[in-house]
Amino acid sequence: MRIDQALSEAVTRLAHHASGETATPHLDAQLLMAHVLGRSRTWLYTWGDREIEGVELEQFNNLVERREQGEPVAWLLGYREFFGLRLAVSPHTLIPRPDTETLVEQALQRMAVTGSGRVLDLGTGSGAIALALASERPDWHVTGLDIVPEAITLARRNAEMLDITNVCFEESDFFSSLNPSARFELIVSNPPYIDELDEHLGQGDVRFEPRSALVAEQSGLGDLLHLIDTARTFLTPEGWLLLEHGFQQGEPVRAALVDAGYQCVGTCRDLGGRERISLGQWFEASSELLNGTGS
Repeated sequence: MRIDQALSEAVTRLAHHASGETATPHLDAQLLMAHVLGRSRTWLYTWGDREIEGVELEQFNNLVERREQGEPVAWLLGYREFFGLRLAVSPHTLIPRPDTETLVEQALQRMAVTGSGRVLDLGTGSGAIALALASERPDWHVTGLDIVPEAITLARRNAEMLDITNVCFEESDFFSSLNPSARFELIVSNPPYIDELDEHLGQGDVRFEPRSALVAEQSGLGDLLHLIDTARTFLTPEGWLLLEHGFQQGEPVRAALVDAGYQCVGTCRDLGGRERISLGQWFEASSELLNGTGS
């Protein structure tokens, strides 16, 4: 069978399968074909008249069938591109998403202001955010923490494959394993922020991802509020806290940051124009108030 014919049949299958979850059947089919053949998507356009048969055709059809059942493309490929890095993924972590690149971009802007220093990534998962920051700023030391042991194993594997050495990953329930004296110029997190009753939990790739990395108490705000409260203890004066959240959570997250004493509070929009990243800066005067030493 010709490659273009196999792709056409796969697109038809993915566009009309029972669960109706595949929003990008053409892209999905091309990514799976390119993966099986070890070629680029551009190559597929150029050499679509070539034959695919035997083991390769069987592998392709098997992947298409799994995608028909809704299994995420990233799992089928075994990796996901994020901020120019190819990251291994697994069912134990969230699949890195393009909108989270906004968090990295905003963090890099703050890093440029504060110079070299220490960064903390909470709930690091596959290590996507930590590794993107470490790769962009080799003069920074980045620490990624996650409560899931398999996530830490995966993040360390990604760091090794990418040969990124200015990063370390440790098991921890958010701040719990940190030395109380540890301080960071920048703390970032993409924590669980979805309400357990949210209908989106039953749709798309999210159906397959770990609930522990998605759902939080207090209508999805529980972990965000915990991070806002506790991060103050671990930020240096003038340090920044950046948090990813749901597109309808910008207002309460900003309010929580202001109430906790952060300054320069604001929210940035994602690729779709939705409020996605809220941030605040912790000044020395704020630290004195937290410690009860202010006048």
